[in-house]
This record gives sequence, structure tokens and C-alpha cells, in this order.
Amino acid sequence: MRQEQQPERGEKIDLRVHACLFFIRPTGHTLKPLDIEIMKRLGTRVNLIPVIAKADTLTPNDLRVFKQRVREVIAAQGIRIYVPPVDPEDDEASIEHARALADVMPHAIIGSTDDVVTKDGRTVKGREYLWGVAEVENENHCDFRKLRSLLIRTHMLDLINTTEEHHYENYRLEQMETRKFGEARVKKPDNPKFKEEEEALRKRFTEQVKAEEARFRQWEQHLIAERDRLNKDLEIAHGSIKSLEAELDNLQIGYRGSQRTR
Repeated sequence: MRQEQQPERGEKIDLRVHACLFFIRPTGHTLKPLDIEIMKRLGTRVNLIPVIAKADTLTPNDLRVFKQRVREVIAAQGIRIYVPPVDPEDDEASIEHARALADVMPHAIIGSTDDVVTKDGRTVKGREYLWGVAEVENENHCDFRKLRSLLIRTHMLDLINTTEEHHYENYRLEQMETRKFGEARVKKPDNPKFKEEEEALRKRFTEQVKAEEARFRQWEQHLIAERDRLNKDLEIAHGSIKSLEAELDNLQIGYRGSQRTR
């Protein structure tokens, strides 16, 4: 906006944010009050795109239920998120693609930069587990490809236009109602009471974030310990099977030897 107020404004640099990815912790329950409040504020200022992080920590059924719960909370709380528009004048393929992008929201993402080899010999980006490989670009495993298409392929221009025509215009209108031409942004009056309340809110927010991080670390350590225990049990069971197979082979050899001596 300041660039628009300059006498010469031929070369404007667009510093606006056209998309905001809000990562949701894969708890399997629902959105937390802090998430709801932040998403409400962001949704009025930027194209908000909710994303479920670490989707490979949830089973397909749990992920489906979690997505539905998040959608219900977003609708009930009136949170504004970016939804790909469906233009009836587009071709059938574009309409189906836009609907597919809208149906998977919030996008469930698996992140990895490691190359792993699948059982059929393919080298892919993903995470390797005892049960197999979670592939980043496999649409049966996560929504990474759909999110990438939304951001940089099919809807990049619409994101920019939405910022220009909706979010920026609302901000510009609000500023023009409260500011004069060339005037700096209006500063809030220094009120000791407001400062105390702001400091108390900031302190409470910091404590809540630290508590959530500590709880998450404890939950992560519990999962790691449980995984190690299951892996150890699996190794013990595998060793027992090998021992029983060897014992069975010895019994068969002894039985064949006794048959020959007769």
C-alpha cells in the first residue's frame, strides 16, 4: 500500500503472502482452541490452507475420521479457508480436478527428502517402515501431489487474484477509513493496563506452547519406546521360529537316519 502512494510507482514489488499453510498436529481428535483462534485470525488476512502433518502416523480410517472432524470444526467456527473455485465454464477435467482438491481438504501430508527402494524395485521419496514404504508422491498414501498442484500448477493465479481482490482490498479499505494520505500506520495508545494484559497473554501463550511441546515429546518418546518393544518382540519371535525350524530339520534328519539303519 505504501508503494501505491508514491509519485512514481511503475515498479512495485509484491511482498504480499498469497498462501499460508497451517499445519495441524495429527492427534486424531480435533482442532485445539489455540488452533481455532489462530486460524480464525489468519483466514481473514490470507489464503489459509490447512494441512495435516505427519499423516503416516495415522491409519487410513483414523485419518479419514480426523479429516471429517476438522472439517466440522472449521464449518462450525466459521473459519475462512481457501477452497478451489469450480467454474462451470471450465472443461470437465478442470472441474473434476477442482472438486477433487476441495474434497481432500485438509490435505494430509507425508514429508521426506530420503530416497527409499520399494519392494518392486522403485526408488521413491518416502519413509521406510517394517511393514513397507510410505511414499510422498503416492496419492493412496497422502495428498502431497494434490497440494503441490494447488499451489504451483493449477491454482497459483487464483491464489494471487484472491489476495488482490479480496484480502488486500479489505485491508486497504480498512486502512483508508482510519488513515490519511501519506500518514504512517496508526499506533495504538500506550496504555499500561493493555500492556499488562498483553504481557500476561503472551506469557500464558508461551507456557501453553511449552506444555504442548513437552506433552508432544513425551508422546513421541512413548511411541518410540513402543516401536522398539514391538521390534524386539518381533525379533524374538523370528528367532524362535528359526530355532523351531532348525529343531524340526534335525528331527527329520534323525528320523531318516533311523529308517536307514532298519
